[in-house]
Amino acid sequence: MPKISAIVHTRNDAPRLGRLLETLRPCDQVLIIDDSTDDSVQKVAHEYGAALRKCISGVTPGAYAMDAIHEWILCVLPNESLSEGLEASLFSWKEGEPKREDLFAMTIREEKEGQWSELSSEVRLINRRCVNWTGMMPPNLEGAFVLPGHLLRFDHP
Repeated sequence: MPKISAIVHTRNDAPRLGRLLETLRPCDQVLIIDDSTDDSVQKVAHEYGAALRKCISGVTPGAYAMDAIHEWILCVLPNESLSEGLEASLFSWKEGEPKREDLFAMTIREEKEGQWSELSSEVRLINRRCVNWTGMMPPNLEGAFVLPGHLLRFDHP
């Protein structure tokens, strides 16, 4: 059974972080990379059992995948949450035998000024031993499988 490490990059995101962490139940590890926060991110991370690392100047965001315990990495933003459907999809995914080279995308639903819109899918679940990336998110490579459910992106905390 594959295990998932979630990686979240934060900077003064304590007001929205708890909402995300509550939905990461399918993940076996949550790793928060904090970039000079001056709010209570550390306290929120501790309350939810997430591991916290300080961002190191000059290290690209994608390099922190090597700090994760598990090979499968789920990349999420602090203003996002997994829908119930996406949580269920990830639990089902864990029961399967994904190939290391498989890529998995998630459809984004974004809130803007109280209105919801559906955006295109983005690769968010990837095996770190097969793809390296430098930005916050892995590249949107061809051939990704889209998991049922939505990644919800909120406008306000």
